[in-house]
Amino acid sequence: MFQTRNRWMVQVVLALAVLAFVGVSVIPIIGAFNNTPPSNQNTASSRGTLPSSDQKSKLEDEVRGYELVLQREPENQTALKGLLQARLQLLSQKEKSEIKPADIQVVIEPLEKLAKLNPEQSEYSVLLAQAKQQIGDREGAAQAYRTILSTKPGDLKALQGMVALLISQQRPEAAIGLLQESLSKAAQANTIQPGSVDTVAVQVLLGSVHASQKRYAQASSVYDQAIKKDPKDFRPVVAKAMLLKQQGKNAEAKPLFDSAAALAPAQYKDEIKKAATASLIPNRAPSPAPSLKSTPK
Repeated sequence: MFQTRNRWMVQVVLALAVLAFVGVSVIPIIGAFNNTPPSNQNTASSRGTLPSSDQKSKLEDEVRGYELVLQREPENQTALKGLLQARLQLLSQKEKSEIKPADIQVVIEPLEKLAKLNPEQSEYSVLLAQAKQQIGDREGAAQAYRTILSTKPGDLKALQGMVALLISQQRPEAAIGLLQESLSKAAQANTIQPGSVDTVAVQVLLGSVHASQKRYAQASSVYDQAIKKDPKDFRPVVAKAMLLKQQGKNAEAKPLFDSAAALAPAQYKDEIKKAATASLIPNRAPSPAPSLKSTPK
């Protein structure tokens, strides 16, 4: 669990080098299931050899087959997952400019059912929120995130998604309030279920929201609190280094990058070193669609 959360938060922190708002690299919903096994082995063996038109025809046949099953068994989860994946694969064959709200809507339908049938698996609800946001249904997206956070107040993907949604609506104070509320409830939540709220990760996200509003002193203070809470956790150290670099304070940032690289597990050291030497891209507005790490918790 820790490694999954850690990997996600590393991507969040490192993105500060190129985004005004910290979030994992933007991935459209069609990429969400890229690492999911295909719905059957024949698809897996033939995707590399079938021409695009044949592959499309095969996927359309799969969709019709799953739809027939669901007419008889509306809650058949194997069919729902297969339908979702086939529709996502069809969507992935289109150019971004060709994707219409109706294309996303057919993905939303099985997602809504899967989210309802699997309330303990927040990945479906996060995907649902992303899809709704992509068609402009911000209230629907917010409700999906709220549903997750009502039972899992420390769910990082839901928090990041909701925060990104609020930032895109020019509501940074609401985003800050949400994260502060999560932190205020963290001790109690972790008493009931140890490790359910990664407080350092939430602090890093809170600092990132302050940074997005150029409230550098507040961001630095939050990062310092996180560092004090767990001096061996490299994530807030990276975040503060990025913050200093964003302000052009490269000399002050360098020892923090070095410290973060020393503290980090081996798989993150290269990413941190690259972030330390990478050039900053001018600030831009946050993406309207939150991202999702492809590997579920």
